[in-house]
Amino acid sequence: MATLLRPFLQDRFLHLLVLLGLILAFFAPFSLQQLPRAVDWPTIITLCGLLMLTKGIEASGYFDVLGRRLVKRFHRQRTLALFLIAAAALLSTFLTNDVALFILVPLTLSLRRYSTLPIARLIIFEALAVNAGSLLTPIGNPQNILMWRHGEAGFAGFVWQMLPLAAVMVASLLLLTALCFSARKIELSGEQDSPQWQRPLMIASVILYGLFIVALELDQAIWGLALVFAVFMLMARRILLNIDWSLLAVFIAMFIDVFLLTRLPALQSSLHHITQLSAGGQYLLAIGLSQAISNVPATILLLSSLPATTLMAWAVNIGGFGLLPGSLANLIALRMAKDRSIWWHFHLYSVPMLAWAMAVGWGLLLILNAV
Repeated sequence: MATLLRPFLQDRFLHLLVLLGLILAFFAPFSLQQLPRAVDWPTIITLCGLLMLTKGIEASGYFDVLGRRLVKRFHRQRTLALFLIAAAALLSTFLTNDVALFILVPLTLSLRRYSTLPIARLIIFEALAVNAGSLLTPIGNPQNILMWRHGEAGFAGFVWQMLPLAAVMVASLLLLTALCFSARKIELSGEQDSPQWQRPLMIASVILYGLFIVALELDQAIWGLALVFAVFMLMARRILLNIDWSLLAVFIAMFIDVFLLTRLPALQSSLHHITQLSAGGQYLLAIGLSQAISNVPATILLLSSLPATTLMAWAVNIGGFGLLPGSLANLIALRMAKDRSIWWHFHLYSVPMLAWAMAVGWGLLLILNAV
């Protein structure tokens, strides 16, 4: 019981969200029956399944094997960083941004056992990479799914409209990666013997991973989660005790806080006037709102008043950069890193990326509209 409760008691971010929710509850009209409906339970179920599956692969020891192979394959920090950042951007286009992080962040953490690498910086850049890469496709992230369903473009049409921004942001991030990681040779350290790993647990986790993704695509996430939980209860029960369950509480608290925020009378009266804003005003509003309440809730809120245009799709994706709440993927990556200093260092890279993305996005929109 102490193992399960410890993350909840030590999670300062969760405590802050709970305190914020209590403050908002004094000013926002709501009923207790509305709070459960404010939570995006499919997202919570998806996150829960991914937490268990990633922990299963990590506990099997295979990330250590793969990490050791990467260190032997790439001899310089810059080339390894470029590979990981490009992989994050690519995986996020078809596996979604959070799934890409659940694959790459544990792998990146395993590298510290065999080399002296700037692990925290790598994870920060992977978080930026999935935000840049996932904006390309309708299935790359939740806000794109919403925009795609509310818009008129097909799959290929959506990719075409997002391609200019995605190409510039991924190219910019790869250039920044080349500048921020040195070309010095990777120094090997730690264990050099071949790591031992549990093949049955690894195989079971990979098979369950595939089945869970299929269940998500078929809108049967709850049954997929039940299957994953049942198998781990039989094969590796102790793994379930070591999962960061407080992350689920953080997401639930965020959804409730956003719901209470949107119920504020001052905000609701302001939403009636956004259709009168200029294109530039809507662009800045979508980005700013994403910074405050995350880009997925911002998308849901804005689609109630505005059409799913290219401008809106670009703006809510750009809003994933910058401050930590901009994208839930940011929170997932930094939480998995388990390094307190990374929270501050993240903004040293993410805020300039936000400024760059805003300038690039607006410039490209002006060019496209002029053509």
